[in-house]
Amino acid sequence: MGLIHDVKRKKLPARSMRAALAFPAGIGYKKAMETKKIVVMQKLLKANDAVAEGIRRDLRKKNVYYVNLMSSPGSGKTTLVEETVKRLGRRIKVIEGDIQTTLDAERLQKLGIQAFQINTGPFGGDCHLEASWIQAAIAELGGDGMDYLFVENIGNLVCPAEFDVGAHLNVLLLSVTEGEDKPLKYPLAFQVSHLCLVTKTDLLPLKYFSLEALRANIKKANPACAVIEVSAHGGAGMESWIAILKNKPGMK
Repeated sequence: MGLIHDVKRKKLPARSMRAALAFPAGIGYKKAMETKKIVVMQKLLKANDAVAEGIRRDLRKKNVYYVNLMSSPGSGKTTLVEETVKRLGRRIKVIEGDIQTTLDAERLQKLGIQAFQINTGPFGGDCHLEASWIQAAIAELGGDGMDYLFVENIGNLVCPAEFDVGAHLNVLLLSVTEGEDKPLKYPLAFQVSHLCLVTKTDLLPLKYFSLEALRANIKKANPACAVIEVSAHGGAGMESWIAILKNKPGMK
C-alpha cells in the first residue's frame, strides 16, 4: 500500500510586493543587506549539500539507485515513470513533488508501487524540493523492497536545478513541444543534468522541431550531457533508457 503525505516545514517570510515595487532592480537596498542575503543563501545551500551527500552515500551502501527527474510541467515525468515500472519491475519507489494535489502519486500507486507525496503549497509553495525533505520521505517509505528510487521534482526549469537532492543520476526531460531554445534560456538545468530525455517524439510529425538544433544547444550548455530521444507511449528510445538504469551510472 502506498503512502501519500505532506512533508511539513516552517514557512519563511517572503519579500513584500511593496519592497519589490519600491526598489526596482535593487535600487535603494543597502550593500550590507545584499551581502547578508548572499551569505545566508550560501549557508542554506551548504547545509542542503551535506544532507544530499549523506543520502547519496547511504543509498549507495544499500545498493538503491536514485534518479532525480526534472522538467517543465507536462513534459511527461509521470508517464515515463509508469512505463519504466512496467519494463523494470515493481521494486521501485517514487517521491512526488508538487505544489498541490496528490494526483500523480495516486496514479502511480495503481501500478502497485509505493509513492510518497510532498506538497509545498501549504508551506509557501516552493518551486523545488530540498534534500532534507527527500531524507524524511525516504524514512517514511523505508528501504525494504527497493532497488530504484525516483524523485519527480516540482515542474520548472529553474529552482530544482539549484538544489542537490542527493541523486546518483540527474535527468532532465524536455518535450518536443517546448522548443529547441530551452538549453540557452535555462542553462543551469542542463549543466547539472547527466542525461536529457527528449520526450513526446511521437509528436514530431505534427510540429516543426529540429532535433539537431536542440542537440547543438544542449552541447553549448553542457557538452557532457547525454541525449536520448524517447516516446513513452510509442516505446521509441525506452530500451536505451532502461539500459542506462540497469547500468546505474554514478553509483560507484
